[in-house]
Amino acid sequence: MNNNMYGATNFSVAGAAADTRAAFVRKTYIHLAGAILAFIVLEAALFQTAIPETFVGLLGASRYAWLIVMGAFMGISYLAENWANSDTSEQMQYAGLGLYVVGEAFIFVPLLYMAVNMAGPEVLITSAGMTILLFAGLTYSAMTMGKDFSFLGSVLKVGSFIALGVILCSVLFGFTLGLIFSAVMVLFAAAAVLYNTSNVLLRYNPTQHVAASLSLFASIALLFWYILRIVMGMSRRD
Repeated sequence: MNNNMYGATNFSVAGAAADTRAAFVRKTYIHLAGAILAFIVLEAALFQTAIPETFVGLLGASRYAWLIVMGAFMGISYLAENWANSDTSEQMQYAGLGLYVVGEAFIFVPLLYMAVNMAGPEVLITSAGMTILLFAGLTYSAMTMGKDFSFLGSVLKVGSFIALGVILCSVLFGFTLGLIFSAVMVLFAAAAVLYNTSNVLLRYNPTQHVAASLSLFASIALLFWYILRIVMGMSRRD
């Protein structure tokens, strides 16, 4: 969640000419669509290999394995966001977005594998459809209301630490995070969508469409993760 990325031109898109704003929004959402498509292609390719089953097996061997995966993903996310926000190299920006998409693709592997095997492939379609509809609705609301949702930044920051703490405790003490936690995290992800959509115009400069698309991709990935967990939990095969 990025809230202070201004870069070389030192002004936000909101202060630019109308055609510049329109071009920035168009580029941002085209790159977001490209990131989502790349994610789908990567997942399809990974599921043609033995990686999903191997990955799940490794995670099942030790409850602490998931902590290692989470730590690695957090490191990748930090590096990817720094690269994507580069104001000196367009290639570095794309490398950051690409790295983040790859990181998300790998961390989703065990969840997608379990979803397909426990509840059937239809849960992926259902969850993806619900995610797209909710994301579209939130995006439309944020864009048409013209409201600055930056006040959500501090709420999301505190919420991130609380959620991370709960997840760590669940791993360390072996309790399961149920549907209530997933529902709360869907609300958290929805707030992140509003926050990052608001930032598209208010916190990025006209050269940072790649960084803006990464922040939106991160939000929609989080939203999909917890919607999928809910749908999976309600659709388990007997």
